[in-house]
Amino acid sequence: MNYKAARDSQITMSLLMTPEHSNFGGKVHGGYVLMLMDQIAFACASKHSGHYCVTASVNKVDFLNPINVGELLHLKASVNYTGRTSMVIGLRVESENIQTGDVKHCNSSYFTMVAKNDDGTSVPVPGLIIDSETGVRRFARSIQRRNHSIEREKRFDENDFNVAEHITIIRGENLLLEYEP
Repeated sequence: MNYKAARDSQITMSLLMTPEHSNFGGKVHGGYVLMLMDQIAFACASKHSGHYCVTASVNKVDFLNPINVGELLHLKASVNYTGRTSMVIGLRVESENIQTGDVKHCNSSYFTMVAKNDDGTSVPVPGLIIDSETGVRRFARSIQRRNHSIEREKRFDENDFNVAEHITIIRGENLLLEYEP
């Protein structure tokens, strides 16, 4: 089996945000930022795996700060985790005011990418060389996120859902509950 260091496939992309990237509120459109995030995740995963990669899932995209037209958008991608055919790509998005140099953290996210061959079949990816505390933290965090996702799927499986257990959770929320178990 072969292994690669995260630093060997890290990608940074910077783009000037122009008016055609704006939404109706005059800020950079979140959908445009998501497209750029998907592109850089693809590039990072493909560089690490040596194969075409597809997006399997996106974990938690919180837009923390708006991005203004005229700012530089910096996207950074790194492999945080490698499975057999999948990789978790950690992304960080920042905007920079060109005039003042002020930098804002706009969002961070995790894209799970799967390597594919020419027939569209999933193929093994190189393992990850971890050589720092940060690498251990990122890899372990990815495993924890995966385990939580599996647990959540099981807990809310429609064939094995315990309504009585969850009805108390939703009481008191902004809803009109017209169902009683």
